[in-house]
Amino acid sequence: MEDLPEALLGEIIKRLPTTSDLNSISLVSKRLYTVEAELKDAIYVGCGVSPVTVALASLCSRFQNLCKVEFNYFGWMPNHGMQLDNQGLHVFSSCCPSLTDLTLSFCSYIDDSGLGFLSCFKQLISLKLKALQEITSAGLLSVAVGCKSLSALCLLSCKNVGSVEWLEYLGKIGSLEELVVEDCKMIRQLDLLAFGRGWMKLQKFGFHNRYLPNKFRFDGPSYMPSRQSRYDFCCDGLKDLTLVRITTEAEIGLCSLLRKCKGLENLSLYYALGVHDNDMITLAQNNRNLRSISLMLTPQHCEGCVFRTPLTDNSLKALALSCPMLQSIELTFFGCVPEYPEIGFTQKGLAMLIQSCPIRDLALGDADIFDDEGMKALSSARFLESLKLVSCIAITDAGMHHLARSPSLINLTLELCDGLTDDGVAEVIRARKLESLTIEKCPRISLQAVQGAAKTVHYTDDCPGFKEWVERCMYGPTLYDHQSF
Repeated sequence: MEDLPEALLGEIIKRLPTTSDLNSISLVSKRLYTVEAELKDAIYVGCGVSPVTVALASLCSRFQNLCKVEFNYFGWMPNHGMQLDNQGLHVFSSCCPSLTDLTLSFCSYIDDSGLGFLSCFKQLISLKLKALQEITSAGLLSVAVGCKSLSALCLLSCKNVGSVEWLEYLGKIGSLEELVVEDCKMIRQLDLLAFGRGWMKLQKFGFHNRYLPNKFRFDGPSYMPSRQSRYDFCCDGLKDLTLVRITTEAEIGLCSLLRKCKGLENLSLYYALGVHDNDMITLAQNNRNLRSISLMLTPQHCEGCVFRTPLTDNSLKALALSCPMLQSIELTFFGCVPEYPEIGFTQKGLAMLIQSCPIRDLALGDADIFDDEGMKALSSARFLESLKLVSCIAITDAGMHHLARSPSLINLTLELCDGLTDDGVAEVIRARKLESLTIEKCPRISLQAVQGAAKTVHYTDDCPGFKEWVERCMYGPTLYDHQSF
């Protein structure tokens, strides 16, 4: 091992992603130990590291090129030892000068004074704060002032962060390219308008309420009806927009973003009450580079006494005509009762969109309007590679017969599709060379029918995917997904 080229040793280490394997291989030789230390640029610190301050000094001494660190104390109990606290963060800030990406999750002993030490990280670019219940707006303001290189900020479940001085400051200096605010109950959508000219540089924005407000409230210091100039901002650089559980009316609130964006590539709207066809038509006409759209819709009162999901085929037509690069579509209908016209889209409208755009990925959830005729439309989608159907009960084996003619399909997921049997799935299996096949709780499809049907097959009588889907429908998606180290 001592005679191997350093580049080859580096490749060996890169192919061993788990911490236990890396710890083991570093004991093989001094050279491997040294090379692994030089290559290590990210670490994850959890409940098992104690005393954490001593461990941090040791880790930073060995791994001198650390640029990405996450502290996560989810599930922490007192018998796990001390968490990272303000003093520990002070020590860490003095011994990790190259840090560019920091995540602090469930750190119960870090407050505003601890956040003040983050200004020592002169190269800090990305900061994610999750469930830090002791921090307030004052601490965030110190971060905004002290971290001059900050370009990405994610706040998740920080319940005591409220006033927007920190947001106004970040807007004035215009350094942020990514801003995510999720489940921070003291930050309301009108508060975010204080970001001002900062919207000009922003490329990714996400706002998530944990619970859907029943009624839009025109109150609080952020609502100033005489100051419509607060909406006179430009967000042409915004490429990724996610709005979860917002309620808007007329020109007020974050709904205004849909009419201002000119360069969107990815759009996700989950229970955005107050968004109607005219908003989607304007958005489609202004964003010809739109590549993916994800809509989660629930019935509401529209045009008087009509009770249905707010968007109609007019929105689908606008997307079909104006978004020639649209490749990924997710449509989820939640709370819609079968046999009742509560879905504003029609199967004809969906088929038109699917056939007009180069759709590669399609996911439909609880789409009772989609049946075997819709599957026939899918069979002529030339670019469709991945299809996911969740609780689409109107589809039968006849629909799968049509799908067998799909020219590009390689990934298929079926969850809670009671109308499908072994015969229908067998047709797709015989006709397509599937890369992956997932079957979850489809009672009339047997394990024997799908064994060996694809390079990767997942089959279960339970439906963990559906459980995740329901939770996502109930509470909205998580905007920040944990990335393993």
